[in-house]
Amino acid sequence: MMNLNVLKPRKALNKAFLKVKPNRSEIESFKTNLITLLNHTNDSESEEHHKNLVSDFLKDTYYKQNHFINTKGRNDLVIHNGSNANSTVGVIIEAKKQTNKAEMMTVKKLNTKAFQELVLYYLRERITQKNLEVKHLVATNINEWYIFDATLFDRLFAQNKNLVKQFTDFEEGRLADNKTDFFYKQIAEPFISEITSEIEFTYFNFQDYQKPLRNNDKADDASLIALFKLLSPEHLLKLPFANDSNSLDKRFYSELLHIIGLTETKEGGKKLIGRNKEGERNTGSILEDTIIQLDSLDKLSRLEKPTQFGATTQERLFNVALELSITWINRILFLKLLEAQLITYHKGDKAYSFLNLDSIKNYDDLNSLFFQVLARKYEERNQDVKKLFEKVPYLNSSLFEPTDIEQVTLFISNLKDDKTIPVIASTVLKDKQGKKRTGQLNTLEYLFEFLNAYDFSSEGSEEIQEDNKTLINASVLGLIFEKINGYKDGSFFTPGFITMYMCRETIRKAVVQKFNETKQWNCTSIKELYDKIEDRKEANQIVNSIKICDPAVGSGHFLVSALNEIIAVKNDLKILVDRDGKRLKEYQVEVVNDELIVTDDDGELFEYNPTNKESQRIQETLFHEKQTIIENCLFGVDINANSVKICRLRLWIELLKNAYYKNATELETLPNIDINIKCGNSLVSRFAIDADMKQALKKSKWTIDSYRLAVDTYRNAENKEQKREMERLITDIKSDFRSEIVRTDPKLQKLLKLEYEYGVLVAPDIFKEDAAAYGSKADKKKAKEREEKLWAEVQKLKAEIEEIKSNKIFEHAFEWRFEFPEVLNNDGDFVGFDVIIGNPPYINFANLPEAEREYYNKFELYKNKTDLYAFFVGLGAKIKNQKGFICLIIPHTWVSTTSFLPLRKLLLDQINLMSIVELDFGVFKDAYVKTVIIQTDNKPKSKIRLLDENFVLKVEIPKETIQKDDELKINLTWNLIKHNIYTKIKNDAIKLGNIVHFSRGIKTSNDNRFLFNKNNGKDCYKVIRGRNIKAYRIDYDNEYIWYRPDLMKEKAGCLPHTKELFLTPEKIITQRVNSSGQLLATYDNDQFFCLDTTNVSSEIIDKNYDLKFIVGLINSKLINWWFNDEFKNPTISGYELHQIPIKHDKQTEKEIAKLVTTILEKNKSGRNIENLITKIDSLVYKLYNLTEEEIKIVEGQ
Repeated sequence: MMNLNVLKPRKALNKAFLKVKPNRSEIESFKTNLITLLNHTNDSESEEHHKNLVSDFLKDTYYKQNHFINTKGRNDLVIHNGSNANSTVGVIIEAKKQTNKAEMMTVKKLNTKAFQELVLYYLRERITQKNLEVKHLVATNINEWYIFDATLFDRLFAQNKNLVKQFTDFEEGRLADNKTDFFYKQIAEPFISEITSEIEFTYFNFQDYQKPLRNNDKADDASLIALFKLLSPEHLLKLPFANDSNSLDKRFYSELLHIIGLTETKEGGKKLIGRNKEGERNTGSILEDTIIQLDSLDKLSRLEKPTQFGATTQERLFNVALELSITWINRILFLKLLEAQLITYHKGDKAYSFLNLDSIKNYDDLNSLFFQVLARKYEERNQDVKKLFEKVPYLNSSLFEPTDIEQVTLFISNLKDDKTIPVIASTVLKDKQGKKRTGQLNTLEYLFEFLNAYDFSSEGSEEIQEDNKTLINASVLGLIFEKINGYKDGSFFTPGFITMYMCRETIRKAVVQKFNETKQWNCTSIKELYDKIEDRKEANQIVNSIKICDPAVGSGHFLVSALNEIIAVKNDLKILVDRDGKRLKEYQVEVVNDELIVTDDDGELFEYNPTNKESQRIQETLFHEKQTIIENCLFGVDINANSVKICRLRLWIELLKNAYYKNATELETLPNIDINIKCGNSLVSRFAIDADMKQALKKSKWTIDSYRLAVDTYRNAENKEQKREMERLITDIKSDFRSEIVRTDPKLQKLLKLEYEYGVLVAPDIFKEDAAAYGSKADKKKAKEREEKLWAEVQKLKAEIEEIKSNKIFEHAFEWRFEFPEVLNNDGDFVGFDVIIGNPPYINFANLPEAEREYYNKFELYKNKTDLYAFFVGLGAKIKNQKGFICLIIPHTWVSTTSFLPLRKLLLDQINLMSIVELDFGVFKDAYVKTVIIQTDNKPKSKIRLLDENFVLKVEIPKETIQKDDELKINLTWNLIKHNIYTKIKNDAIKLGNIVHFSRGIKTSNDNRFLFNKNNGKDCYKVIRGRNIKAYRIDYDNEYIWYRPDLMKEKAGCLPHTKELFLTPEKIITQRVNSSGQLLATYDNDQFFCLDTTNVSSEIIDKNYDLKFIVGLINSKLINWWFNDEFKNPTISGYELHQIPIKHDKQTEKEIAKLVTTILEKNKSGRNIENLITKIDSLVYKLYNLTEEEIKIVEGQ
């Protein structure tokens, strides 16, 4: 019996999509078009007529701009994923007349012709067209709509081998009949009738919505919202929607940049953000005005370390101004979110609006709001701001205290009130006639009007945005700021679906591990934990003890995702409780689209109502859960001060989302969570993680417990004075620890010992020691040698210690050893974090300053070339605890490149690499880089899991297979059959480098001087480039080289070789660069000279091999297949060629060499050589002992 699960429209929608408010104009358009559709239905008209009505309704309401809608083949109607008919089909629609009840399905009976037609159309798309992008299937008779998710059809139909075989036989005419009715009656109907698993679909009838559709009461329109969303491209085509943290509102972003005074440019495939060019700068923009004030007031001279802001005055001005601008804009955007929240809490009461020119007339007023209002309790405020901002709550947050850089340089009140900037051409602002604003606007007025043109109230109920404002989601602010902040190379905003996956996979494992460790259990999943938990309070304490760190925290996206995931885990464990220990049992808390969504039993979104006791309980619980998790579990470090500010802002925003009223006027204050997010270079530390602190603790008046208490008191300081007192105390404690660790430093201890030995030797009477122990005075020569040796050692050690003290690399050093007392035990030992997660910067090692490169050498994580991300993997291994997990997203270059062998050793041998997720190139919109997610486990693994970009397991590679390879290379396309082919290719083979050595061709240093298109006489030779090389032939372009190595060497960077390399009787030449990665080699006996886009056989090491045989192997399908799988690199160097495995028997060598000779001859006259190439391929397959099945794999069959 078929099990039908019928969903109502709102139940079918993505829960994060429920929070998106449609504009009033969108709802009115939907109503108008829907009324037109219903009014034009006519039972006497044809099915074609009704199909066109459906098509027009969908086009006019949603799709005509970006998606092609039409019939396709024998399908009734399809919506394409793109704007033309060549794009893939995303939605299949079967339209029926209302009177055609015989063919139309019902809620209780699906197995009708309409459903059978959908099955056929789907199989044609999925199996015949190989289309993986069908998202939904729809059947409608205009009034009734049945909507099925394509994943259901894939599971029930496309994955069933028997049905697919019957379908294929039917399509290819191998069955008794080829009419579609035969398929429906004889194949689809009996198959569907046997289905016993659940079939879930959405059902609605337009007739049920006639009242809200046709009356004039706008309040009723709320009941149409779910219907409107259900048929939208965001649902039917599964497109990103407005409050999706992965989608950026470009207009908001570009206009915000314009007001700040920044611009986005493209440079070498990367989008960079920086200052406008000279001549295009607006002196009224926030950044430019700040630069002018910094410069005119000579503020740079007051900086303690101006060099940390750049090498030149202009760099320093820009970087200081940017930091100040970001600080101010951070506060303003936070206040905009607060304002929207307050208005929502008070049912749209605009009296709670305060970010406008009525309340804030100039920059002085804004400064007062920052420091005299938000950072002070109401009764402590000055009289002049009390009345003006009476509805603005006290927040007690470090966000609204002057920063160190403000104290030294400028406050926002230093900016000029009378400055203006031009309105950007793409502005969102409108004049009274509804046209785009033009001309100049006062900067502050522009900023307020711009922000007011958007809707910031992303938390709350499903409603219509009556002012047609675009929604700006809090998480999108992180994306915007990461882009602004990432103007330097290496940092990219990680999309939400990735942070969500990485947090879910890693944190759930860490939770299971923590329970097992604490309770001596042996659970393997959250479900098993749920079955064993009896004490909810204890369970909460265990979860709250988990420590998660992002060592390159950026905008804090991973920590926000981690916060949401921990709350979702508590929900799944049924331990989410209020402060009285009562469960939130009527509510479901889950992470959807990287957002924390709270719904009740009916699927309604939770909305805070301060006057409702139950609503108050839920809001308080969520706030304090978030506070507890942020304070106890989440830690981050970043070298960029702006990133640290943004990360703190993101976490404060998460708390703000659940801010609640303690009484009629006071909001619950925000804790000082800034202490968990610190600024520093994660990779640079003066003190080792295992530096001994026992002596430091013995001599210090502080304990680790008192350190922890000071940090905890700081977070929840009752006033500024207590906060300052805790800051001083924490600084004293760290200074004390630092001094004591320095005293016990092994280098210093050794220096003291050597100095003592030296003193005894040169002045035994003073030291009153047995001088003979250090070399007797009687033996003057030996004593002198000993004295000199000791002196040299003392001076060397002193120099090393002094270098460490003065080394600029330690300017931003981050001391993991004692910065986070939460990961120290009571003896002061560093126990580490449970989870290391994040997206470290990708910066080529060669591009780092020399001092940094020298420092990083000690990591020993590379051979010659590497990238900064490798050191973050090494850091993760050091700062995680023994049972901890690492989950990072990094470039894929480490999996097979020789220089990353030490990193592969670390991952495989020491930190238990468990899985690799291979992602698409397009993950980061602003950088074309192929990335993978690596995840480690806390116990050794016998297999490494490979997952695709949809996080679906592709294959498991036995670890021993990887370990058999000397270089531990990991093949991301590994499977068992391919592995067997690999083994056959490599077994009993010798590397090509042991037979022939290849060198890169000539690099002239000046092509214009040495290359010509005619023979100019003496020292001129025919020359070819990589593009002239084809398989078994040279397409010569009549180019000549004036070969004068003596002149070429006048400039650095040339590679002239000697002429003997090219004037040999025979040689092999290959292309050096080929975007398809194909090996192209030819045999040359015409003594061509070759440029540096070729590789040339420079030395024949084993003369027992015929070079024509080698050419045949290099060009063969098998060796190309192996090579492409092994290297995946468009640049083919001698190193890669030298790795080719060569097998050899004399008879095969003779046959292949003879075929190559024939091919070379035939190529000269342009005759067909395909059959000869096929013969070579067959001989190579035989030589390497491949089976028929293996040959099919190689040939892609």
